[in-house]
Amino acid sequence: MSSFETCACLYKRALRNLEAFYDRRNVYRYQAVLLRARFDRHVKEPDMRKAAELLKNGEEELFLTQHPIPRAFATSAGGVAHQRVVLPPDWVLDYWHPLEKAHYPEYFKKREQRKKEFIAMWEKEHGKHEEKDHH
Repeated sequence: MSSFETCACLYKRALRNLEAFYDRRNVYRYQAVLLRARFDRHVKEPDMRKAAELLKNGEEELFLTQHPIPRAFATSAGGVAHQRVVLPPDWVLDYWHPLEKAHYPEYFKKREQRKKEFIAMWEKEHGKHEEKDHH
């Protein structure tokens, strides 16, 4: 990652940290403007050693001032709805009752056709499955 991308990532994480501290929009926006001014003050820093030092100090400051309970989006990792919607695997449809399948005849006809094509492709690529006698 370039130093600009790292700096942009630090800026975004700092904004998220501010969001956790300030629930009133006007106070948050004021703090966000002050934060942006701090970043803009050093945006054109020509000395890479000084820029790296500023970045290191910024990372340290963010670590020391992080909110004890950071905000998380509901569907993000750590959020209250993370992985709440479980998508069933395709093989579950094989266990549907014939009366249930009768509601969607075209879909299941095409699905059976595609399963046969997949099995034919597999056997062409890997050979037929041999049953081994396990005694």
